[in-house]
Amino acid sequence: MRTLTDQMHRTLQVPDHPQRIISLVPSQTELLHDLGLGDRVVGITKFCIHPEAWFRSKARVGGTKQVDLDKVRALRPDLIIGNKEENAQADIEALEQEFAVWMSDVRELDGALDMIRRVGELTGTGGKAGELITGIEQAFAGLQPLAPPLSAAYLIWHEPMMVAGTDTFVNDMLARCGLTNAFAHRPERYPEVSPAGLAAADPDVILLSSEPFPFGEKHIPHYTMLCPGTPVRLVDGELFSWYGSRLLKAPAYFNGLWAGWMA
Repeated sequence: MRTLTDQMHRTLQVPDHPQRIISLVPSQTELLHDLGLGDRVVGITKFCIHPEAWFRSKARVGGTKQVDLDKVRALRPDLIIGNKEENAQADIEALEQEFAVWMSDVRELDGALDMIRRVGELTGTGGKAGELITGIEQAFAGLQPLAPPLSAAYLIWHEPMMVAGTDTFVNDMLARCGLTNAFAHRPERYPEVSPAGLAAADPDVILLSSEPFPFGEKHIPHYTMLCPGTPVRLVDGELFSWYGSRLLKAPAYFNGLWAGWMA
C-alpha cells in the first residue's frame, strides 16, 4: 500500500498496483482507457459513454450523482476515482468508509494536466500519462485564439437557463479560445440567468452546449429572439468541458469553429 494525496488534499491509502478500478467520471473513464488499463477498470457510470466498447460492456454503478453502493460493493474495487464537482459529496463520504477513493478537482488546463499525471502515478501508467500530457500541451500550443476577443455566454441548461460562470473548466477553455465569459462577474460557478439578464449581458455570441442539457437546432430560435442580432452557435460540450485525454482533440475543434464562424 502507498499513502497518496489527491487533488482535494485528502490523504488516502491505495494499493501499489490497483487491479479493480471504478471510475465515477466520464472524462476520467476515457482517460483510464487511453492509459491502457483495459480489464483493470471493472465499473463505470451510466454517463461514461466513451469509449463505446466500455459503455456496452463494463458494469455500471449508477450515475455520477447517484452511485449505487450495492453495485459498487459487488465489484469489490480496490480503487475508486471520482471528482469534486461531478460526484455528490454524500456518495463520496459513504464510499470512502469502505474503499480507497481518489478525488480530482479540475478547474483549468493546468489542473487537468496535473490530474492526468497523478492518475498515471496512481495506476502505474506514468509513462503513457506523460505522453498524453506532452500531446495535449503541443495541441494547445497550436490553438489560435480569436483576436480581438469576443464576449460569450456559454449555456449549459435550458429551463431554468444556466451558464458556465467563473472558476470553471469551461471558463478556462473560453479564455484560451479568445472568448471573454459574459458572466464571469457572477460569484456562482454555474449561475441561473433570466432572459432579461442574458439580454442585458449582450454577449457577442451565445454558445449552446451539447451537455449536460442536449441543446439542438430547435433551441436556436428561442435564444435568437432573446438577443436579436447575436449569433447563436451549437458547440460540443465534451470538447469544452472534458478534462481527460479528450483534450488532445479540443484545440483543433476550437480552431475549426472559428474558421466556420468567420467564413
